[in-house]
Amino acid sequence: MRRFGRTLVTAALAVTVVAGTAGWASGDSQRAVTGPPPGAAAWRADTVSGRALPDPASASPREVARFFAGLDDSARRELVRSHPLVVGNLDGAPLALRYEANRIAVAATGEARYAALAAPGRQILAFDPRGRGQVAEVFGDLERARHVSVIVPGSDNDATAYDAKRKQHTGPAGMARALRGATGATGATGATGATGATGNVGAASGDVAVVAWIGYTTPVGVGLDAADGRLAGAGAARLARFTAGLDAVGAPDPVLFCHSYGSVVCGLAARDTDATDIVAFGSPGMRADTAAALRTRARVWAARGPSDWIADVPNVEFAGIGHGADPTSPAFGAHRVPAADVQGHTGYFTPGTQSLAAFAAIAKGEVR
Repeated sequence: MRRFGRTLVTAALAVTVVAGTAGWASGDSQRAVTGPPPGAAAWRADTVSGRALPDPASASPREVARFFAGLDDSARRELVRSHPLVVGNLDGAPLALRYEANRIAVAATGEARYAALAAPGRQILAFDPRGRGQVAEVFGDLERARHVSVIVPGSDNDATAYDAKRKQHTGPAGMARALRGATGATGATGATGATGATGNVGAASGDVAVVAWIGYTTPVGVGLDAADGRLAGAGAARLARFTAGLDAVGAPDPVLFCHSYGSVVCGLAARDTDATDIVAFGSPGMRADTAAALRTRARVWAARGPSDWIADVPNVEFAGIGHGADPTSPAFGAHRVPAADVQGHTGYFTPGTQSLAAFAAIAKGEVR
């Protein structure tokens, strides 16, 4: 009975403590944005040379890829002009078409907060303005890269705040730039982005591409959304489809770098992705007792810095609250990433840190 009481207390603590990247603030319940973007009905009603278009809600990324492979350039570009929001978010569609479609879709919103996303040189792989907005940006040449990494962030990330000023090397775009730079990629082109540095890293340099992926509705601040798995479950389905889309266009199997609540998303998606490696850092748990319980062939890695407040989050899961075992604990069975010099909850990509050096080696496939 005493043990049950301690579990209840710990679960209650999890409700008040679990958070993403914003720290101590009250959280508001978020409605998960799922399904195809606006414009799907018009897309379904359209045809190309009498052929039905693939249903964005049910066609697999490979089916989408086969459909576009059967079109000539004129037909492809007409679909981009007519249905930019659908093409821009359609996993399995050619990358160049998605970039073009999203430039059109961003400009069509007429919203100043999104305007920078349409700047020349930026490679926006997904853009959905519903709710707080979702966005994915590619750094590097995804079509030719030998290695691909995907940054999966935690709470308080969305399209509206994507280009907001942040401390360098934090936020999805800052992490992506730092990781790609640490792999030896050089050069930069494009618009000013979230950290005040150039927005995209030169596509012709290096053989590592990194995707900053905010493809799910993240929690806001501290609250039940951050302590339960509802948003993570919806995000996991979207992450699995996104990685299937990368595979459908011939991209290498990715490495997933999963921060804070993003590691909950990755934990739930693990069995349904073809990732070679899954790296959880600053993690409140992955909704699994062990790495083996994730049921993935990917190598699982975990990192936590000595001053990361996530260590204060109780590693329990009770009645759907809390995210389970600490991925950095020996019992979990993940490979440990050195992080002794990491500062705080968001310092894992700071140049010169042990964690960033290790992340770069994993991203390049150098760790066996």
